[in-house]
Amino acid sequence: MKTRIKGRLNALAARHFAEQRLYLRSDNTTRYFRLTPLTQLGLSIAGVALFGWLIFATSAFMIGMLSAESDRAQVRLQQLDYETRLTALSAERDQRALEAQQAQERFYVALDQISAQQSALLASEDRRKELETGIEVIQRTLRKTIRERDRAEKQSDELLAELQSATGKLSTRYGETEEIGTTLDYLNQALAETVRQRDQARIAARKLEARVAELKRKARLMRERNQRIFARLETAVNVSIKPLRKMFENVGLSTDKLIKDVRRGYTGMGGPLLPAAVSTKGTPPDAMTLRANDLLVKLDNLNMLRIAARRIPFALPVRRSYRVTSKFGMRKHPITGKYKMHEGYDMAAPLGTPVYATADGVVSFAGWAGGYGRVIKIRTAEGFETRFAHLSKIRVKKGQRVSRGDRIGDMGSSGRSTGSHVHYEVRIGGKAVNPIKYIKAARNVF
Repeated sequence: MKTRIKGRLNALAARHFAEQRLYLRSDNTTRYFRLTPLTQLGLSIAGVALFGWLIFATSAFMIGMLSAESDRAQVRLQQLDYETRLTALSAERDQRALEAQQAQERFYVALDQISAQQSALLASEDRRKELETGIEVIQRTLRKTIRERDRAEKQSDELLAELQSATGKLSTRYGETEEIGTTLDYLNQALAETVRQRDQARIAARKLEARVAELKRKARLMRERNQRIFARLETAVNVSIKPLRKMFENVGLSTDKLIKDVRRGYTGMGGPLLPAAVSTKGTPPDAMTLRANDLLVKLDNLNMLRIAARRIPFALPVRRSYRVTSKFGMRKHPITGKYKMHEGYDMAAPLGTPVYATADGVVSFAGWAGGYGRVIKIRTAEGFETRFAHLSKIRVKKGQRVSRGDRIGDMGSSGRSTGSHVHYEVRIGGKAVNPIKYIKAARNVF
């Protein structure tokens, strides 16, 4: 049965493949191999299958390469979009800071004008009180003079009556009467002068009252204008300070403690952010002064929080395009193959990519450290320490003070590493924490 089936298949194959013989000739003998049509058919089928498999494998490989390239392009586009957003947010932050600074300058100009207006108003009030006192003195003098004149006239009439009853004439003591008349003329002149001075004082008092009313009107307009300025300043300060407070709260830091810690290092007096001192002659400060002092305290707190933000690692150590090759947490070690805690955040980029400090601090170590390779350790405030490992070049020295954004080294593959990347760590009190927590907290702030 098998032979019959084989014969039929061989006859069917013979229609397309003729029988072939392969001769092998040596020095003494000649041999040949017979290739039946069925054998040729099998070899053809095997060749076609092999060729098809090669085409399929090549297509799958090309599709995989194209897919990987597409994924890398998408990552690059996302990174570029992130950098563009970061640049736009940084520009917006700088614009808001500039607006806040300009508003602060306008506030101090307005505060100086208010102080000058208050000084002028106080001086006018003192002058008015002095004039009122002078008018009262003049009025008392005038009343006293009038009473003396009345007494003198009454005494003169009594003397004349006495003289007439005694002598029957008014000319017996002519010299005394003439002297009394002269005295009365002098008193009348003094009275007229006093009346004139009183009228002038009243006119001056009315002018002063008009001036005081005008100053009060200007002071009221100035207060209304200052209210608007204060409202805009308070809005700008609140808008600026709210994201900072939220950023610190997202990483579990107390803003009140940070402000106290920073203020302990900035204890010098003077400068624009001291509370406004306006003399009130022993009376309690007015609402405007209290509001100004409250705003100055908020501005000072905003300044302290900005200083604190530079001392905590909120920034990225790499500014160019990079690929995250390993995150914080348990992972399979790329070299040993064992599962182990990965205490950092790996960012891969070309060899020599600049690496930047993520916070203000002091370099506590810069050199070779076993599996870390070339590593830099920076000690910052609030118990933070940042580490940058596997560098190809170190650009700082131990004890050097650095600021956030300073270039401290170049990316490499030193130590126990499989390729060019930077291993970035954040530690608090010696314990490693997830760096991405701080980077995400500041993503929409810086």
